[in-house]
Amino acid sequence: MDADSLAAGWTVWNDGGDRLVLAYRPDVFNGGDFPPECLPTIYLTRGRRTRRPGVRPNPQPGDPWVVTLFLEPDVDHGGDHYDSREEALDGAAALAARFADGEVDYRGMYQVPRERYFEKLEELTGREA
Repeated sequence: MDADSLAAGWTVWNDGGDRLVLAYRPDVFNGGDFPPECLPTIYLTRGRRTRRPGVRPNPQPGDPWVVTLFLEPDVDHGGDHYDSREEALDGAAALAARFADGEVDYRGMYQVPRERYFEKLEELTGREA
């Protein structure tokens, strides 16, 4: 995936063939004012990514491609499934654009809200509080 084709604020963090990781504003969510686990990320994986970073089962040939937005390791949007990597790449780019445009309801993904974090996301995405 070409970083120039992504919505503003998103960057390709890692592209490993059966896995792609996009990161949102790593200059802001760098562990200074916000814990490092609050870095919004989009994972594109073959098969469902496990909750624990770095631990994934080996993908099987029939596994779908899954695009998942994570706000923290245990806070995600549930994932979108695709039949091919190309469709998943398009889905990841579209999800990144919706997020950058303030169209993703990240508040609804939390059981215990992080108000300061939400305020910063709303500032960066132009979303009204």
